[in-house]
Amino acid sequence: MPLTFLHLLFLSSCIFLNGGVRGQTSYANDFVNPDYVVARDFGNNTRAAQLTIVKWAKVLAQRGPWSVMDKAVLPPSGDKHDYMSWAPYWWPDCSAVGNTTELPQEEVWKQCEYKARDGQFNPDGRLVNDVGNFQLLSDAVLYNAITWSFNNQPTSNFYSKLLVPKFIKAWFLDTETRMNPNLNYGQMQRGPTGQLGSHTGILDLKGLTKITSAILMLRNGKSEDWDAATDAQMIAWAKEYITWLETAEIAVEEGIADNNHGTFYYNQLAALKILVSDFTGAKAVTDTYFNKQYLYQIEANGEQVSLRPLEAARTRPYHYRAYNLAAMITNARLAEYADPSSPMWNKTTTAGATIKTALDFALSVSPAASQEASYAAELYPSIAAVAATYGDADGKYLTFLKNAQPAFAEDPYFFWNQPWAVDLDISGLVGSTSAIDDDKITNAGTSTAGTAGAVSANSAVASKSGLTLGMIAVSALCFIALA
Repeated sequence: MPLTFLHLLFLSSCIFLNGGVRGQTSYANDFVNPDYVVARDFGNNTRAAQLTIVKWAKVLAQRGPWSVMDKAVLPPSGDKHDYMSWAPYWWPDCSAVGNTTELPQEEVWKQCEYKARDGQFNPDGRLVNDVGNFQLLSDAVLYNAITWSFNNQPTSNFYSKLLVPKFIKAWFLDTETRMNPNLNYGQMQRGPTGQLGSHTGILDLKGLTKITSAILMLRNGKSEDWDAATDAQMIAWAKEYITWLETAEIAVEEGIADNNHGTFYYNQLAALKILVSDFTGAKAVTDTYFNKQYLYQIEANGEQVSLRPLEAARTRPYHYRAYNLAAMITNARLAEYADPSSPMWNKTTTAGATIKTALDFALSVSPAASQEASYAAELYPSIAAVAATYGDADGKYLTFLKNAQPAFAEDPYFFWNQPWAVDLDISGLVGSTSAIDDDKITNAGTSTAGTAGAVSANSAVASKSGLTLGMIAVSALCFIALA
């Protein structure tokens, strides 16, 4: 019996009640090929991953919409439409202020000198949460756009009509809530000299790659809910932001960064070029990355160190290897989408290494060696991506994932890493989600109300799970806090 959209809705509610959170709910970054999603030729092996995608689409939707207007602190410009965030590793030192009484919080932010502590996250950074809200937005838009494609009548359904466009309009387009197309106040260091953004703030919007994937799914899939007017507005916003990315001093500085910041910068810029249908420009962007930063990011053995220690010398080397690797893979996927003849997957660094070399080295290092066991799952999507691209003739990638995360076939990344996922024998690789027999499904939600009615009926499941919502929010913030 084929897995229908309504089956997915019903089953996802079951696993919502019965299953815990496995793996990650937010990936560092990825570009999901919209042509694969729109083609709807999904293998049976992806069934459990589809259920998880529907599950997280519904849960994330409960949190939205999001807007830059939600923050309680006004940017230095006085305009809440300006995106704002505080650099996560900067801490106040008020010893030179000379105050005899404790300063009000707002005065600390302006008067005290702020100093960097690598890897030590300042928790008050989330008092201004544009960064967290944008991460949730990017995941919600991606998962809900993919879920839209699961419908057997895909031109219009609950996800395309009431969720994806609504979230995008609230953040980017609606007059009252839109974000100005710049990051002038991203990752402010604070203090007397830190009232403007820093180049590291550009990283905050890396999720534009996921949003681009989602928009292309609706656009290429000819969803009637992604209309020409909305598309034109989004293209206009993207073009303004592209100009800012290519000309603003802090953006240009980010673009020449040697570490993950530079890699993720090209994720954003290439994705936006694709969004505005500038495929030549997108190819030029990815060519620049692979012919500059990339050449010096991976040593012959696969370690991510260049002319001077970068990611491997950080306070959490396992995390940073996985983090930058995810951005490398995303750049390769964007290059391939812009130009199918792109050779970037096999591009070698000056030391003769490839993306595969970097992954193989990362697999050889235990996260426990640097007290990072809790970050182990960050590498799993990259393992699937490399296996899908280079193959897995000796089965080492499959073996690694089986041992590390036996139910990995339930995770969303498994759905879009083709053709590897389709060809696997996944018996024993899924848990409770696959144990539900299609023949036992009652056709819940098959009334004339359609999919919108089915989702509405199931929304109570999501709203009852405050813990699950909180876990998604925490997961979405993990990569931000660790950047």
